[in-house]
Amino acid sequence: MDKQTMYNFIAGPAEKCHVLVVGDVMLDKYYYGEVTRISPEAPVPITHVTRQKETLGGAANVAHNLARLGCQIGLAGYVGEDYHCQSLTDKLTAQGIEFRGLITTNRPTTTKLRVIGGHQQMIRLDFEEPEEMTGPYAERLHNFVDSRLAEGVDAVIISDYGKGACTAETCRKIIEIAAQQNIPVLVDPKGTDWDKYRGADYITPNFKELSAVLPMKIKNQDEDIEKGARFVMKNFGIKQVLATRSEHGMSLVMENGVTHIPTRAQEVFDVSGAGDTVIGVFALGLAGGVTPETSAYMANLAASVVVAKLGTYAVSKEELLEVLK
Repeated sequence: MDKQTMYNFIAGPAEKCHVLVVGDVMLDKYYYGEVTRISPEAPVPITHVTRQKETLGGAANVAHNLARLGCQIGLAGYVGEDYHCQSLTDKLTAQGIEFRGLITTNRPTTTKLRVIGGHQQMIRLDFEEPEEMTGPYAERLHNFVDSRLAEGVDAVIISDYGKGACTAETCRKIIEIAAQQNIPVLVDPKGTDWDKYRGADYITPNFKELSAVLPMKIKNQDEDIEKGARFVMKNFGIKQVLATRSEHGMSLVMENGVTHIPTRAQEVFDVSGAGDTVIGVFALGLAGGVTPETSAYMANLAASVVVAKLGTYAVSKEELLEVLK
């Protein structure tokens, strides 16, 4: 694969790309500390908190990855009228991410709070109401997507975390509107109801997600992955599949061929957020006119940076250029 092509694209033309991310927007909160002793109140460890951080999560992390690579980003989804929303929008503003598409609802802003003792996650607290979003709120989101695509974007990402934003109606409307304007739609799926993604140009499941929608058992090997991907393409009407396969790399399965991409030798520290990086960088390449194969290679390299970090992490342009060197 031509690394010079990838390097030149990330260094320059990537900044001219416009991508719209729609999906389950989240805030990720982390409390880091040291476990000092067991509590006298209950048989649980006491963690002395030494630092904390908040980062963009879910669909917002996909947007964050794209923004750090210089892409022009629009973000759409649902938030609540609470402190977590304010923190979220402050971070979006700092990254230059346009968020006119965030619809304020009567539900809390989806937030995941993790307590880390040493390098071990000890507990996670979720603030959310994940029922499917319908009615006036959904209609406002659909209207925004319609108007935003009319303004002009190069690609659309549906980031489904199963928190209620990516209903069957919403996914189908986005795919239909984008198809009318020849804008590629990429989906990061959740669950097994992939019929709602019918007509999408690309879907980016990991091995577990792909296996869950198949009627047969498969192994994480090239032949089985291609067989599973072609089942998805035929039965769910999805044009191409980019399957992420952990230590086995990725497989890009298209109508006229397949490309298996080995993983880059790297110590894996934390895979959280890697899927967001993959779909973001892959979409960026497609938005800029880079071939699907080269876009997948870029996504694979970017993911190799992310898995070496602790917690949700967005790769920067400088880091990706350094890897490409």
